[in-house]
Amino acid sequence: MIELKDGAIFISDAHTNINRTEFYEFLKRVDSKELKPSQLIFMGDMFDLLIGGVGCLERFYEKEIKLINNISKKVEIIYMEGNHDFNLKKLFPKVKVFPLFSQPLLAKYHNQKVLLSHGDRYEKKSYIFIHTIFRNRFMLKILNIINIVLQNKPFLSYLQKVQKKKICKNIKNFKQMIKQKILLYDIGLSEIGFVLEGHYHQGIGFEFENLRYFNFSSYACDEKYYTLKGDKITFQ
Repeated sequence: MIELKDGAIFISDAHTNINRTEFYEFLKRVDSKELKPSQLIFMGDMFDLLIGGVGCLERFYEKEIKLINNISKKVEIIYMEGNHDFNLKKLFPKVKVFPLFSQPLLAKYHNQKVLLSHGDRYEKKSYIFIHTIFRNRFMLKILNIINIVLQNKPFLSYLQKVQKKKICKNIKNFKQMIKQKILLYDIGLSEIGFVLEGHYHQGIGFEFENLRYFNFSSYACDEKYYTLKGDKITFQ
């Protein structure tokens, strides 16, 4: 079981792209020891599209990958794969990477049990099916070959397109939606103190009986990261 530490920093949904470089600046602050987290927890979608094994994407994010690997030699990094970044284990050998079907991850903080998840594990079956296909090694090889034949245009065009997508918005009836969703979690919720997720970019939390839920905001939207201190998650 992963043990969370006081002073752990959470950062989610940075969606790094051509013109979104805030995550790289954050990594430089950690690497230079301007920030000194006891742990780094990446809650997924740190990149707009990073698929391990797809060469043009690995090259596109080369400097971020190098920096994460350098930091991981000094600081424990936990990476919850999202729906925009996956198949990452070989890219980050010293990082504890948890793919979609290993989420939610059960962790421990002091005497409390905590669930960590990017947030898309219990989406519609059609969503899960599509993302399962794109995580298939054989399918990734085919996509990689097609991309090379087409001179990297498919993936790079996607990166240009997705950057224009509006990701900073409030979700109506979000609390009710989450209340229904967490009932699907295949872990006894009566034993859980916290559920922590990204994906939705909301930056809000609430309680359901004895369970505390918090959804991280998108670093691409507000450049907020979160620190675990005492019994609280504090904003920076």
